[in-house]
Amino acid sequence: MPLSIATVWTRCVTVLFVFSAMWGIALSINRYSIPEEMQEGSVVANLATDLGLDLRTLITRKAKLDIIHRNKYLDINKETGDLFILEKIDREYICSSKTTSCFLKMDVIFENPIRIFNIELEIMDINDNAPVFRRETMHLDISESTAAGERFSLTNAVDADVGANSIKTYYLSESKSFTIDIQTGSDGSKYVDLVLNSNLDREEQAVHNLILTAVDGGVPARSGTASIIVRVLDINDNAPFFNQQIYAINVTENSPIGTRVMTLNATDLDEGTNAEMIYSYTLYTSEKTQEKFSLNSNTGEIKVKDVIDFEESHSFDIYIQARDQGSNSLSGDCKIMVFITDLNDNYPEVTIKSFKSTLKEDVAIGTLIAVISISDRDSGDNGEVELTLNQQTSLPFVLNKSSEDYFALHVSEPLDRETIPRYEITFIVTDKGTPRLSDNETITLEILDVNDNSPIFPQSFYTIHVVENNVPGALLTSLSAFDPDLHENQYLVYFIMEKEIINTSMSMLFSINPENGNLYALKTFDFEREREFLFHIEARDSGVPPLNSNVTVHIIILDQNDNTPLIVSPWRAQGSVIEEVIPRSTDKGFLVAKVIAIDADSLQNSRVTYQLLQISDSSLFSLDQYNGEIRTTRMFSYRDPRHQRLVVVAKDNGDPALSATVTIKISTVEHMVTPFSETTEVPLEYDLFTDLNLYLVIGLGSVSFLLLITILVVIVLKCQKPKPMKMPPAMNMNLNSLNRNSVISRNSIISQRSSTIADSTLISSDAYWYSLFLAETRKGKVVVRQPIVPKGAGYFVSSIPRSTGPTETSDSRASTLQDSRASSDLP
Repeated sequence: MPLSIATVWTRCVTVLFVFSAMWGIALSINRYSIPEEMQEGSVVANLATDLGLDLRTLITRKAKLDIIHRNKYLDINKETGDLFILEKIDREYICSSKTTSCFLKMDVIFENPIRIFNIELEIMDINDNAPVFRRETMHLDISESTAAGERFSLTNAVDADVGANSIKTYYLSESKSFTIDIQTGSDGSKYVDLVLNSNLDREEQAVHNLILTAVDGGVPARSGTASIIVRVLDINDNAPFFNQQIYAINVTENSPIGTRVMTLNATDLDEGTNAEMIYSYTLYTSEKTQEKFSLNSNTGEIKVKDVIDFEESHSFDIYIQARDQGSNSLSGDCKIMVFITDLNDNYPEVTIKSFKSTLKEDVAIGTLIAVISISDRDSGDNGEVELTLNQQTSLPFVLNKSSEDYFALHVSEPLDRETIPRYEITFIVTDKGTPRLSDNETITLEILDVNDNSPIFPQSFYTIHVVENNVPGALLTSLSAFDPDLHENQYLVYFIMEKEIINTSMSMLFSINPENGNLYALKTFDFEREREFLFHIEARDSGVPPLNSNVTVHIIILDQNDNTPLIVSPWRAQGSVIEEVIPRSTDKGFLVAKVIAIDADSLQNSRVTYQLLQISDSSLFSLDQYNGEIRTTRMFSYRDPRHQRLVVVAKDNGDPALSATVTIKISTVEHMVTPFSETTEVPLEYDLFTDLNLYLVIGLGSVSFLLLITILVVIVLKCQKPKPMKMPPAMNMNLNSLNRNSVISRNSIISQRSSTIADSTLISSDAYWYSLFLAETRKGKVVVRQPIVPKGAGYFVSSIPRSTGPTETSDSRASTLQDSRASSDLP
């Protein structure tokens, strides 16, 4: 049913009274403090005692605990009145780690009547959390050129605890290159920077492994670690640097625009683009300063840009940065303090009154070069000036004061144009004002040449090899000398110093171009006649007096295979055929003929070998390729033709090889007849005869006479015997010893070739022994006497050994003369 207005009003007043009473009751607040993480069941406080309540009221008035949190951490034991821990309390979970105080608010509510007690439970922090880094591993790339003291920010560690249990400090593992700098923020947080102690060298250590440890202030303390990996970058490791960190410069007011204040010269030990620098102002340089001075970014030259007024500003601070152009550009800074001085606004002047622009290098010490005057329009100390020479290089000159404000420049040391041909002499005049002002004047002094240097050849001895048969006029070499002088003192003339060799002047054999030193051969050289030449070449300059030097030239003629082997045995007229007659009853190994060829070349080119070019019956004859002996390889049979034809080629060892041939016609007969004939002379070109050959002829004649008697005896004995019979060994040895120096054969040639060029003798057996006359004529020809008989008759040739030392021979190649007939009869 609807309520009356009075009833409603009465109820509203009652409700207001009740809430007013409850509000008054709830104003009393009890506060407790407990550490976090207390064990479950731990008693916080006895509420019955603290609130002044009877234990029974806790049950009758239905006391309950209302916690303003989603979790119920505490409860009331109604039997004992204790407030106990129902669930472990984690302060970091309940409250933010940024707050230093943490309260857990709750209400104890009683009914009949309703009464509320406010309870605030302060949760005290304990050190139950270790510091933790947001990143367990931090990577830093640091250039090896980073300067010591450089700072690098590191990721900080965080600790959920607060107060004394929060992070207290940091520690860095032992390192020679790095330390840490710990800073405290306004909120008490600890921040750490990595500081570079010393310069890094990637070649020494490319990677630095560091351990950063964060430690809190709890008891016991807890810690957390993080790994720092520092990689040293090996690029552009040298930063530009200035000679000074701070420069102090004085500049006079009203200096003209464009006046050079100074030129910065930063140094970078790198090369290439890493050493190319750009100069610029830093942010610390004010705009006003930049308006007064200009900076050349390439050269570092600082000039006055605007009018400078001392009354406006007494000084300027210019901060300059030099940055290289490397891939990881580095920079160096300096500070220039420019002081403006309101004094000495006139520059001193230097004037050249007289000057010799050229000077000979042999002038005497003390020679006057120039007269200089100096002046300054200022007065007092500002007008006193001094004159000096530029000290960049040591100059062989000295300034002497001749009178007031006049100086004379003299030669103080000997001059050498070849060392320094020109001098740039700068006269620097400076006053004694503050700041000191200066001016300079530069003159150029040319040093004239005198003939004080002889020509110089690159070598003191030249060895030139020339192959024989050269073309006359061929260029042999170029002998160029060098003269460090100038002009006519440098112009050289070459000529051959006269020397005669066998009544022949060197200038008839060789020619040299007087202008360039090209050496030419004027004739064709023959190795067999000329082997070498030794003479001097002189180079003379055109100075006054002329200077000269000479060099020794050794010309060595090299052999060329230009001589065809000459067959001297068996000798025959040009194009004729050699005819040899041998007994048909000869045994195997019988010496039919011996081919001897000589070659005028030397060494390899003169080594002759023999080959059969044509042969009628290859099974009947053999040829020794080294000594030229033609021997039978078997006995003749009745089927063999009576006439055999052999063509022997003698070939030297040159490249290309040259050769000569001889045709030998061999006829076989049943009996040999020795004819008689006169002798003729056959000249042979051979250059190996001396006066001692006369004694050789006498000895050879004696031996030949004894041999002739022995052969006649053997012929008589053979004619008396119808059949050939074997000769006793003793007689065979005697005959061999007697026949050691000759051979009998009609129209046959017996020769011997040993390891060296051994003696060989070719003897005609046509009833006469012919004496061999070896004569050394002016033309060096060998005269060989031979029988004057019809074509086909035998002849006599003897060759002199080239080696004078003893030689050993074998029985098959001994230098002997054998009776062909006796050989055919003996087994």
